[in-house]
Amino acid sequence: MFAMLRPALILFFVLSLLTGLAYPLLTGAIAKRLFPAQAAGSLVERDGKIVGSALIGQAFSDPGHFWSRPSATSPMPYNASASSGSNLGPLNPALTQAIKDRVEALRAANPGGGATVPVDLVYSSASGLDPHISIAAAQYQADRVARARNVPIARIEQLIHQHTEGSLLGVLGEPRVNVLALNLALDALR
Repeated sequence: MFAMLRPALILFFVLSLLTGLAYPLLTGAIAKRLFPAQAAGSLVERDGKIVGSALIGQAFSDPGHFWSRPSATSPMPYNASASSGSNLGPLNPALTQAIKDRVEALRAANPGGGATVPVDLVYSSASGLDPHISIAAAQYQADRVARARNVPIARIEQLIHQHTEGSLLGVLGEPRVNVLALNLALDALR
């Protein structure tokens, strides 16, 4: 019996070492060499202090900042170690109530934002960590941010335009705005 199990056990341990240790170490070393900033987490520094990552969304709730997409991670929002969606189906009453609550809160905070609330301000992304919002979501919030900061709306719209990222390779995805980068630019206005 052991003679039959021996090759399977040896193969199991060899493949475990290759795929569980050697491959991750090799790909990590290559990534650090070719893409050092991305391999280190795409960390964003301000005044020598790390303030976030360009790849992970953050919670902003004060009226003077642009707000990110809702996060479904738990136990706290934008928890990178708990990346996941809410897994609530479209007929789930909890999802319906959460959407109604988010729409009401956004309309109350952005009375001049318009009748239609952009979908990415209401629904969380699949990972719950998306750092971007659509241009429509940024424009929806522009009036609130301008009023809270006492800055002309034209200046806020200019910042949105300056921080708009195009489609990947010009064809993949929609143009978007990185919320952290936009909020850091707002803070630099002071």
